Amino acid sequence: MRFRHMKVTSRVQKRDIPPAPPNALQNLKIFELRCKKQSSHSQQQETMKRTHISYSLDRTCMILLITLALLSLILLLIVGQNKSSPSTDTSSNQQKHSILDQNLNDPSQLPRLPRFAYFISGTKGDVSSVKRLLQAVYHPRNYYLLHLDFEASEGERLELAKYVKVESGVMREFGNVMVLGKGDLVTYKGPTMIASILHGVAILMKQFEDWDWFVNLSAEDYPLMPQDDILHIFSYLPRDLNFLEHTSGIGWKE
Repeated sequence: MRFRHMKVTSRVQKRDIPPAPPNALQNLKIFELRCKKQSSHSQQQETMKRTHISYSLDRTCMILLITLALLSLILLLIVGQNKSSPSTDTSSNQQKHSILDQNLNDPSQLPRLPRFAYFISGTKGDVSSVKRLLQAVYHPRNYYLLHLDFEASEGERLELAKYVKVESGVMREFGNVMVLGKGDLVTYKGPTMIASILHGVAILMKQFEDWDWFVNLSAEDYPLMPQDDILHIFSYLPRDLNFLEHTSGIGWKE
């Protein structure tokens, strides 16, 4: 009896098991809605990307067009200036030529060329350097005083004087170069250098009176401009211009 009862009860239990909840349709609907939402979202993103790309392309095209327009405008301006510049150049050249012709026809219109008095000093072993500097700054209009200090030998002074009087025919012809026969004692950390320069100025003023500016050079110096250009530039300056006062007035010493 017990066994049968158990069998019956088991059948009853099998018959009474409730079926699974019918949520499959709802889950399918929810899944379909999610898929639709995702697809719509992706489509929106794609449209936004496309609009952004098209906007960026339009922007780059606008920038390129603006730059091309600016470049064309600059080229047009340059071409216009080049076309107009020859006329201005020719007019300026004509004015210059007319002024030069007037000056050549009337020599009184030209400024008087100045004269420089050079004091070139050196020491023992500087004979070749003094010769080299003299050749670079020599001009027939100028005056030159050569000085070798006390440390130089008598043979060096004689060699320099021989070069001026014998070897150089132009200097001998114009007679505007002198050599001091006795050297001054010069110490480069004392007042003797200034005393030597003043001694040279006094000799130049005594021998030649018609020079306008005094130039002090050492054997280590070398000019950067030819004498013709220097004379041309200084011919348009007032003769009473003192460069010591001029440079101190513009604050050069400060």
